[in-house]
This record gives sequence, structure tokens and C-alpha cells, in this order.
Amino acid sequence: MTKRIFISACEPSAELHCTNLINAVQQTTYAADNNIEFVGLGGEKMTAAGCTLLDSTVDKAAMIQKAFAQIGRFIKLLKRVKSYFKSTNIDLVIVCDSPAFNFHIAKLAKKRNIPVLFYVAPQLWAWAPWRIHKLRKCCTRLAPILPFEQDWFTTRGINTTYVGNPLLDEIDIDSITPKNYTDFDPQNATIALLPGSRDAEILSLWPAMQNIALRLQNKFPSIKFTASAVSQEKLNKLKQTANPSLNCTYVIDDTVTITKKSDFALVASGSATIQIAATTCPMIVMYQSNPLLWHLLGKWLITPKYLSLVNILAAKELVPEFMPYFKSIDPIYEKTVELLTNPQKLQKTSTKLHEITNTLGDGQTSKKVAAIACDMLSKK
Repeated sequence: MTKRIFISACEPSAELHCTNLINAVQQTTYAADNNIEFVGLGGEKMTAAGCTLLDSTVDKAAMIQKAFAQIGRFIKLLKRVKSYFKSTNIDLVIVCDSPAFNFHIAKLAKKRNIPVLFYVAPQLWAWAPWRIHKLRKCCTRLAPILPFEQDWFTTRGINTTYVGNPLLDEIDIDSITPKNYTDFDPQNATIALLPGSRDAEILSLWPAMQNIALRLQNKFPSIKFTASAVSQEKLNKLKQTANPSLNCTYVIDDTVTITKKSDFALVASGSATIQIAATTCPMIVMYQSNPLLWHLLGKWLITPKYLSLVNILAAKELVPEFMPYFKSIDPIYEKTVELLTNPQKLQKTSTKLHEITNTLGDGQTSKKVAAIACDMLSKK
């Protein structure tokens, strides 16, 4: 019997989760007894895993004000999906992250009585919690990736199963221990520069990170930097705008390997901070949103005291966060120097990061979500 799953991802991190999920579903005993087809929205990695794309969305990833420029494109895309749902038998819809877009996909599915699995919960606990009624209407089951989300969504009437964090699936957590800063010397430090996967992040954060790095290089001449990008295209953007005076190595999509070897990281806010925390690498989290939008809307809608995922999990400022925006790199540079010259603080942070990430899953997230998907298919 053939079962068809429609799967939607709009961001590089979500595409990675969906790619691993597709592979995990295909390895189940349910898939051995049933022919499962994948179709949806995503990128090249999902295609390579066997998903037929209705459209490529990952290369168009955008955030906040940048997304407004793509409203027309998304409206056309939603019309295509609506038409596809009408003309094709779909047994299950899986939407991953990007709630601003994927809520619409889920709504279209529910209108056709197609069960919907939300993989990665929309962060309603952080802002606009009144949207929970919207989630109840279009979500059949929810697979959140943060531990506290199990109770938060369950008590609000959502069928919820905490699955752990998929970013840890490819990390051998048991083999990682806190870093050792006993003989640490900032003169010989290795620093990871991780400006994010979206063009808007690279545009706003990469120049700032370079300027901070250049100032660190002047203070500590032997210091080394490694910058990472999610694709060759993004890596080219980094290199094309790189300051030739910066002593920096460039690699593709290797956050875990880099931060395992690094003493410290400057990182764009987002899911990568969880991977970095898992490697026990102290960091500073950076983000640049529109100050006007923040003061008009953001500061009234977003309720948590801390904005970065690491600090939310720690329930305190474990790592410095310069977000939702920063006016100058001076405080970021000064905080970096302060930490690099305080190995005891770095050691304490590394140890705490190790404690936190040990609660985020057992490396079986994709398999757990695959089991939920197959259970939903069997009841269709």
C-alpha cells in the first residue's frame, strides 16, 4: 500500500531535520510493509533523501522585515499547495518550524481532513501565546524539541510528545566533556565565527563579527579564527566580503567539529547555539533586528526575560546575548576580551553548558518523530 507524506521546511535547519526524518521513516518496519512517498517544500538535501519538491523554499529563507518582500511569492506558493492537496491524496502533512508560513500549510491540510504533525513547536510560550487556539485547530500531534514545552502545550490541550533536540542526533553526547581551560592563553585562542545561514544574518552580522575579530587579532596577534557557512553559496558570500587582514579559515556546515576545537564562539542567535552548547563551547550570541519594529511591536509581544535558546534553557544569562539588536560592537568586543582573559569563567560556563545539553535528548529524535509519523499513518 502506498502512503504519501507532504513535508514542509523553509529554513536550512528545518530542512536538515526533515532530511533526517525522511531517512528515519524509510528505515522503519512500517515503511518495509508500505510504500511511502515524500513530497513537499524544502531544498536539495530533502531531494537527495527521496522527497519530490513541489517548490524550493530553503534557498529563499528570510526573517522578520525581510520576509515582507516575499509575501507575494508565498501567497502564490500557498495557492499551489492548496491546489495540490485538492488533486492528490495526502495521508499525512508534517510541518517543521517556520510557523508564520507553516501555520497556513497546516490550515490547508486540516480543511482537507489531512492529519498534521508539527515537528518543532511554534514558540508560543515566548510571544503571542493567545495563538494557542490557532494551533489546536490545525495540529493533530505536536513534537516539540525543548523539554519544558511538553507540559506547556499539553496543559493547553495539544497532543504533545517531547522528542528531544534533533541537532544532537549526530553528536555523541556521551563522548563530550567540558573543555579544559587550566592552561588557557588568549594569545593562542581559537575562535569560531558563525554568522548564520540566512542572507540577512550574514549581511548584518558578518561585518560586525569581522570587526570584532580584527580588534581581537590586534590585541592577541596569535589568535586564530574559523568561519562556517551552510553551503558553498553562503561561504562565497563570507569570502567575498572578508577583510584580507583577518587570519581566518573558512569551512562549510561544520559547526560541531569547529566548536569542539574552539575555545570560544561568536554566533548568530538560533538553533546553532544548541549545537555549540552541546560541544560545551562558551559563546556570545548576536542578532540584529530592526530597532523600530522591536520598539513598536517586539518588546510588547515577546515575554521571556532572555531571548537566546541557551539562556532560556539555563533560566539565566549563562552566555552574553546582544539581541534583539546592538548599536555598537564595542560592548561585544569588551565582553569577549573579558571572558578570554578569565579562564575560570570560561571553565564554569563550559561545565554548565555540558549539564544543560545532557537534558536535551538521547540522539534518537529523528527515530522518535518517525515513530509518531508512522503511528499517524497507520490510523489514517
